[in-house]
Amino acid sequence: MSTNKKRALISVSDKRGLIELARELSGLGYELLTTGGTAKVLKEAGLDARKVSEVTGFPEILQGRVKTLHPKIHGAILAQTAIREQQSDLEQYGIEPIEIVVANLYPFEETISREGFTHEEAVENIDIGGPAMIRAAAKNHHYVAVVVNPDRYGDLVSELKDKGGISAETKTSLAAEAFAHTAGYDAAIAAYFNRLPAAPSALFPRQLSIGLHKVQDLRYGENPQQQAALYSRPGSRCGLASAVQLKGKELSFNNINDLGAAWDLAVEFEKPTVVAVKHANPCGVGSADLVGEAYRLAHDADPVSIFGGVLAVNTIVDGAAAKMMIKTFLEVIAAPQFTDEALSVLSRKEDLRVLQIPPPLEEPASLDFKVAAGAVLIQTLDREPVRVRAGTVVSRRKPSDQEWLSLEFAQRVVKHVRSNAIVIAGGEQTIGIGAGQMSRIGAAKIAIEQGGKRVKGAVLGSDAFFPFPDVVEEAAKVGLTAIVQPGGSLKDKESIAICDRYGLAMVFTGKRYFKH
Repeated sequence: MSTNKKRALISVSDKRGLIELARELSGLGYELLTTGGTAKVLKEAGLDARKVSEVTGFPEILQGRVKTLHPKIHGAILAQTAIREQQSDLEQYGIEPIEIVVANLYPFEETISREGFTHEEAVENIDIGGPAMIRAAAKNHHYVAVVVNPDRYGDLVSELKDKGGISAETKTSLAAEAFAHTAGYDAAIAAYFNRLPAAPSALFPRQLSIGLHKVQDLRYGENPQQQAALYSRPGSRCGLASAVQLKGKELSFNNINDLGAAWDLAVEFEKPTVVAVKHANPCGVGSADLVGEAYRLAHDADPVSIFGGVLAVNTIVDGAAAKMMIKTFLEVIAAPQFTDEALSVLSRKEDLRVLQIPPPLEEPASLDFKVAAGAVLIQTLDREPVRVRAGTVVSRRKPSDQEWLSLEFAQRVVKHVRSNAIVIAGGEQTIGIGAGQMSRIGAAKIAIEQGGKRVKGAVLGSDAFFPFPDVVEEAAKVGLTAIVQPGGSLKDKESIAICDRYGLAMVFTGKRYFKH
């Protein structure tokens, strides 16, 4: 046995930088050990590499399912060569230590992200030998350097050249990245299996693992004294995780948070809709047949608050709409598509961020996470469409066709406003929004004050029932004509009586939309 030989095991699914790394390691005197596809790539590049099967004396079997699961591989990775008893084992069984393990795993997440993949394909892309090797090398990081990220190859080679070896600090850093890699991989597999029809009760399993991928570090969080980063959910094929920034400076934490709120509301609508958001609450929403008209409605709903806001559009932005949008200072405009003319117009605003977000797809139930004093609350996202017309008219007067339209619009918006929430709408435009108040009447008064004279003849939507009839009294006083709310209060009869006294229409939906 040649005890002085340096060895590196390379077995990667992601072939980025593979040939360059192999050349560098070979030039530094490392013998390269490889498996199947990696061996083929290196051979085609004219690099000498020894197959793992030559080391183990055992072929790859079961169509590649078993390659590296062998004592001559795991013993070589796990050996603590400074311990005499372990050194004796190595000599007795003819095992040569491995100092570097370069490995990443079968593309499981990429497989389940493809349209039309089969369960069999998903299962065959569950790596077994790879995680075992990576974990073994990370466990033995005092002796072995493990690299799972091709972006770290340059650091590895530089340190080997400059220092003649890998420092303990670097090995520890690489080990941490390796354990995160396998943990995220297993989390993605567990999430996939929990979504299968055979596991319907596993929406909230006893142990929930969440593997997230860092997209980028952010300058700071909600405030400059806070640190922050953006992560994406594995397997997501729509929404912010798949957005492409077309122009503008880097997004901030608050930009992203506001954009999430704007986008979630915009996609509630089928008709072209524009949503303006400030501080995670909509300040103006408009729907129309033409996107330019939808923007005008959203802007005119609250022309003061939209300044410096984030805009989400659920349809293609054309040149005419873009020309209207650049007249106001906006932080972000996001849409599923922009015409070439629109992009040309928007490019006039140097700092304006423009994002293309893929339209929503039918995906498994998504979860919503909230942190409360160190505890984590998890719930399903409310994707159920708002259907006000399916509610019950509890007043003597029924809503007119125009009122039904406005009530539906108001309730779609109120679903995305922080509680306590009141939305006043006229046609398909918000007129006044009362958000995040400690009392419902407080939210109503804010919405009414914001709407001013425009509230007369408009309708009101509430995210929860009225504990007292005061909101209805206020609505009647200012000339509102119809109200939609969940119902279910002990004071419902009093609210209905006031509606009947003043000729207001009231609809109970049975659906509450608290948003904390």
